[in-house]
Amino acid sequence: MTQAGDFGATGDGVTDDTEALQHAIDEGVGELRLPRGVYRITRPLLISLSTVGRTSVCGESGTPTIRMDGPGPALIFRGTHAGSADPASFQDVVWERERLPMVRDLEITGGHPEADGIRLEGVVQPTISGVLLRKLRTGIEVTGRARNVLISHCHLYFNTGVGIWLNAVNLHQVIISASHISYCRLGGIRIEKSEIRNLQITGNDIEYNNNRAHRVPDADAVPTAEIYLDASEGSIREGTISGNTIQATYSPGGANIRMIGQPFEANAKVGMLSITGNLIGSQWVNVHLTAAQGVTVTGNSIYSGHHRNILLEDCSQITVGDNSLGHNTDYGVERELCTGVEFRRCRDSLFTGNILQDCQTGKHQFPDAPELQREALLELQDCRNITVSNCQILDSAPCGVRLHDCSEMILTGLTIADRRTPPLQQVALKWTGEAADSLISSCRFSGCLQQAYESPVEPSLSVVSRIGAG
Repeated sequence: MTQAGDFGATGDGVTDDTEALQHAIDEGVGELRLPRGVYRITRPLLISLSTVGRTSVCGESGTPTIRMDGPGPALIFRGTHAGSADPASFQDVVWERERLPMVRDLEITGGHPEADGIRLEGVVQPTISGVLLRKLRTGIEVTGRARNVLISHCHLYFNTGVGIWLNAVNLHQVIISASHISYCRLGGIRIEKSEIRNLQITGNDIEYNNNRAHRVPDADAVPTAEIYLDASEGSIREGTISGNTIQATYSPGGANIRMIGQPFEANAKVGMLSITGNLIGSQWVNVHLTAAQGVTVTGNSIYSGHHRNILLEDCSQITVGDNSLGHNTDYGVERELCTGVEFRRCRDSLFTGNILQDCQTGKHQFPDAPELQREALLELQDCRNITVSNCQILDSAPCGVRLHDCSEMILTGLTIADRRTPPLQQVALKWTGEAADSLISSCRFSGCLQQAYESPVEPSLSVVSRIGAG
């Protein structure tokens, strides 16, 4: 272990400590320990692991700050691993000189508009813990080839770009856990142009990752998300988003969780993912999946989507089950937001065991919310082979369920009811256009101002009651 001061670093926040810290790293000290202070640097500190050997940068009890007063990352860890996670694919030099680089117990902050935090290039088993990254562009970037990445117990706060960015990376086994990721303008966790397998995002608080706190002119409409998985190039598979609080403030076109794949004919490229046991709320769309395949959305509490709670487009093999979808009643009637789920051009999927309850007024009351354009709490357009079962669809307006040009559908065990006095629901179930090879059975429709159902499929109903205001 070597103290930064052993090589002349002052930590006084004024002196340029770049040369002293780089000298310490180049000497192969193993662990560079920073006592309390502000270590001002003006260019990236490069840790070339194959040259300097196993190296970690650590602070004393979280007290030191590295302030990056130049462009680029404060710390660059560069490795040479070219294999997989299979032990047989590792060269001896990787185990001997490159494994397990660590950054822990310190703060990295930006003093330059193009300052970044940490970049990991081609590394094996990098571990980042107890690190605060703020006022940067990108907090943590992983690029190149990487295996077995751990990021935990970190704070990524008020950055102008992305909190954690997996950018053009080939990566297996990454865990992001127990961290607070907030107020990053272009997203909390973002993946682009990458090949990802075994992605675990668990136990984090991820919130407010959009332009509102930054107030960059003309940037409000840049689509962002708390978790943004873009596989329009590359692929993202085999992962879990579990046990997180994922909240935001409304931004046009924004989402709490966004996944983007590729058309079915080219293989969806984003899928085999589980979104389970999260609290998700307050955005334009809470969960927005485009061209995804094999995703489960189960056991979540999802609320306050200005446009939709869940929007699925061109997806297949999606399971949406046992979720509670509604609005935050703590806001009161004056700040209500409506509920809604929509499937567009989807197939071979399940929507089962969910509760959808609309707000009491039947329309948005939140001051910043745009005018609501929605036909039903649950809408399905141009879908095939979707089963909708055992759901409660409550207090809707104008319709409970709306289908158009859908075939091979099963609707069973549904309660579609408006209990308000007077009711606002016009029709419980409205179906137009195509309806081939479809079945409606054992449903209960109630509280309709006009009629219980309008459908080319003759339903088998348990109860039809309260038709009309009385």
